[in-house]
Amino acid sequence: MPNSKTYLLLWILAPISVYATFGPEDSGDYLSNTTVTPSQQQVMQDAIYIKQALAYKNYQAVAPLIHPTRGVRFSMYAYVDLKSDKVFSRAQFTQYLKASKIKFTWGQQDGTGDLYITPLPAYLTAWVDASKYQATAPTINQFQGFGNSLNNLTDIYKNHDFVEFYHPGSDKYSGMDWRAIRLVFADYKGKPYLVAIVSDQWTI
Repeated sequence: MPNSKTYLLLWILAPISVYATFGPEDSGDYLSNTTVTPSQQQVMQDAIYIKQALAYKNYQAVAPLIHPTRGVRFSMYAYVDLKSDKVFSRAQFTQYLKASKIKFTWGQQDGTGDLYITPLPAYLTAWVDASKYQATAPTINQFQGFGNSLNNLTDIYKNHDFVEFYHPGSDKYSGMDWRAIRLVFADYKGKPYLVAIVSDQWTI
């Protein structure tokens, strides 16, 4: 099993057209205590790339890794709602990044019940907010954040790999301002692709 330095080298040597480095590598030692398959290593590599692209607002760079037939789902909280979550194909994702005045209803905000209505780029910037996870070591198929919201990810996405990026919150709020994003992948013709971006945080 490669160590984190070997893994980082493999990532750097990946085709530059797809795996450009957006910022500090944060893979940490996620491989050191976890047994992963070669496929899961690829999932982790892709997840880190996607998170970095989101953190640096290079949203278009995510499009090639969206599942070709299933598209990508966006869940505001840990509960994946098959009826109301927004799902965009790769083409739609690209289109709505450019048509930034088109607004979507993403769901209800916890606490107030107000509808969260905003364009796709604003949702990625303000709600997904991947910049929070720059110093966080990701985990594969393991949850770090737990709140009151029902987490049904492993029920909806059985036999799927997911990578979680976790922000532990601040001392000021006793960690209750923690956040997490989970990137879920599915195989297509022997290669993993992104099928969901699930956000999570403390809920009432």
